[in-house]
Amino acid sequence: MSSFFVGLFWFLLFFGGAIYLAYNRVNLLTSTVAAAAALVAYTFFGDGAWYGLLLLWLAFGVMVVCNLVDFRREKITRPALDIYRSMLPSMSDTEREALEAGNVWWDGELFSGKPDWQKLMTAPAPKLSEEEQAFLDGPCDELCRMIDDWDICHNRADMPAEVWAFIKKHRFFAMIIPKQYGGLEFSAYANAMVIAKLASRSSVVSSTVGVPNSLGPAELLLHYGTEDQKDRYLPGLASGDEIPCFALTSPQAGSDAAALIDNGVVCKGEWEGKEIVGIRLNWEKRYITLAPVATVLGLAFKLYDPDHLIGEQDDYGITAALIPTSTPGVDVGRRHYPLTVPFQNGPTSGKDVFVPLDYIIGGTEMAGKGWKMLVELLSVGRAITLPATAMGGSQAAVYSSGAYTSLRRQFNLPVAKFDGVGEVLTRIAGYTYIMNSAVSVTAGSIDQGEKPAVPSAILKYHCTELGRNVANDTMDVHGGKAVMMGPKNYVGRGYIATPIAITVEGANILTRSLIIFGQGAMRCHPFVLRELHAAQDENVERGLVEFDDALFSHIGYAISNMARSFFLALTHARFSEVPLNTPTRRYYQNINRYSAAFALASDFAMLTLGGKLKIKERLSARLGDVLSSIYLASTVLKHFEDQGRRAADLPLVEWSVRTLMYNAQEQLHSFLRNFPNRPVAFLLRMFIFPRGRTYHAPSDERSKNIVELMTRTGEARERLCEQAYTTLEPGNPLGLLQEALGLAESLAPLEAKLKQARKEGLIKSDYLGHQIDEAERAGVIDKKESAEMRSYHEKVQELLAVDDFSSDELARPGRKRADEAASPAPAKKPAPKRAASSKVSKKKVATSKAGTTRKASTKNKT
Repeated sequence: MSSFFVGLFWFLLFFGGAIYLAYNRVNLLTSTVAAAAALVAYTFFGDGAWYGLLLLWLAFGVMVVCNLVDFRREKITRPALDIYRSMLPSMSDTEREALEAGNVWWDGELFSGKPDWQKLMTAPAPKLSEEEQAFLDGPCDELCRMIDDWDICHNRADMPAEVWAFIKKHRFFAMIIPKQYGGLEFSAYANAMVIAKLASRSSVVSSTVGVPNSLGPAELLLHYGTEDQKDRYLPGLASGDEIPCFALTSPQAGSDAAALIDNGVVCKGEWEGKEIVGIRLNWEKRYITLAPVATVLGLAFKLYDPDHLIGEQDDYGITAALIPTSTPGVDVGRRHYPLTVPFQNGPTSGKDVFVPLDYIIGGTEMAGKGWKMLVELLSVGRAITLPATAMGGSQAAVYSSGAYTSLRRQFNLPVAKFDGVGEVLTRIAGYTYIMNSAVSVTAGSIDQGEKPAVPSAILKYHCTELGRNVANDTMDVHGGKAVMMGPKNYVGRGYIATPIAITVEGANILTRSLIIFGQGAMRCHPFVLRELHAAQDENVERGLVEFDDALFSHIGYAISNMARSFFLALTHARFSEVPLNTPTRRYYQNINRYSAAFALASDFAMLTLGGKLKIKERLSARLGDVLSSIYLASTVLKHFEDQGRRAADLPLVEWSVRTLMYNAQEQLHSFLRNFPNRPVAFLLRMFIFPRGRTYHAPSDERSKNIVELMTRTGEARERLCEQAYTTLEPGNPLGLLQEALGLAESLAPLEAKLKQARKEGLIKSDYLGHQIDEAERAGVIDKKESAEMRSYHEKVQELLAVDDFSSDELARPGRKRADEAASPAPAKKPAPKRAASSKVSKKKVATSKAGTTRKASTKNKT
């Protein structure tokens, strides 16, 4: 027995000591000294077999060699560097610029496998200034009050002139423009909150306002424009006298900037009566928001200088310029019709458009730097407009669905009481809480000076996908109410619009498969980008020194993540350090665990697959999902703290984090199942899931808590939907639903009286309207109570009602109604004699011309 304990002691000393040193990332020299002390003790006092001792001394010898920097650099690092260079995947300039865009923030901590929570938790909570709050409560609310989305989408296919004028007057297009140019100079957080409120009312209005405040001419000018360009354009953009758009997408290339065929050639030409050196542009673009009404066009094109008029290069690459749409040769005005959501969007083209060189944003010094400019700005803008739009629409869905399912009855019960409906309501609320958290925390980081490229891709993909899920679920719980289009339908148009956000600013399939992990692996990994730069360094010796330091740091990092992943999985992360000792403590620990597991899986994927990982898009997507889940879970915890750690919100926090972490577990499992190197997959599974998959999705009991929170008036419901436009007024379904929900709660005792009276046989009817009359006659309720119940019943009936139309109302100009199409055509008369035919022919020609004119006019209007 004593020999057993002695053996156990030595095992714990070596194995436990190694785990401890690796887990805590003790440096190589200190670890070597600790290993030497343990090994000397074992040599003199241990009683193990000689070959075991020999193996331990050999391992120690490797550690010693690794400490001999000059020796290891020549004998280990130099050959490794040669192999590494041969494994590097090819990378275009556009890929490289995209990878290097923005900076690394909390995403880098998660990639490290050992996140420093203080970096996230000490960041100030985002907050609106008094001026920003006044704008939300004033002009923003007033704009929401003016919106009639049915009229915009069905009747006009555009916003009314008074809405356009109001937007310009109150500088909605100028939220990101500094005050010195006449703009509002709002924070990123305020920008997001304005977009969210508008999105809760109309996707047309939110898109129209969002685009100029995202990736567009104003943003490009602010960061890269010359002072003359800023003075020329920014005041007009702020006042609304100038309407901007930015054109990147081409029919042949999509948004693949490397494949652009739109071009500009530096040449001499005439401008305002003088010969100057300028650019002759030719382009064809589509899907450009605001293009039909734009006065200034931001244009991405490839710049060529065959005669070397501005430098020694022939091909400068992607360049961005600002072109007034009044310039001869520019063609704008036609419109696309995106899923019947008629925000201004259309094609633009230019044929031999000659412009001065100073139309290049930033002047000739910025020639060829257009793609770098775009991806730098996208690293911020992509985190605001589309995620905030999805958030605002989802808040409206929570507010309406919670009330509607409480008011809508089936089998004498509110449909919210059915478990199946409750499951769907929980998803609507939980996904919305995740979006609220992600947008708030990430926008707050931008206001602190961060340019979070990878988080912005995470938000773009996941908020728009969660928004799509919320839209689907909202349709389900509303049923026919959401299907029948008309002024009373407050759900259908938002549902129709959801795919639009999926396809823009990097299509979601591309974002998930290539950008989130592909950019994250290079950008956020502590050592990969350093190794890459070292390998590409033209100074070979300097590159060797840098690569050596990065490589051995990387090896230590990988060993640490193996230890951390194994220990945290084995102990369910119960001993992991976290920033707070609160009811959410375990969620921080779970994120620590999956951060280490993700870092370990990422390292082995890059090590064993190398450049092939770039084309293994499903593997890359799954790793991206893991990173996204732990990032979003982190924002949920931070948002909970920022909002004052409200106990009523704990069910939402638990559901959100559990859902996200369960997804992280399942995506890691799927990654390992499909990893092509099976021995490595087996090894990884031992370290990541030594006890199997132990994390569970949220419980049904937690779901019931969320349904209760969502379907009753109260602070938690208001907090979840605080950006939505919920003012009680005619024409605002959210305010009217909330009013009815409050009435339902206050009149619950009267409903209980009616229910009891029906049990006792005092009233017979199953229909509430008749029950009220019977109850009043039977003396169950008095006249005042009867009036209150009847008023409430009428409000509910109006909210549950759907629209219907005559055939004439639905018919468009030039379209036959079904009854007309079905009626027989009048019999044709015999052909007239030749002598009379010339008059008839002339009349036919005239009619044909008039018809053609009418058709063309209709087409242009649409």
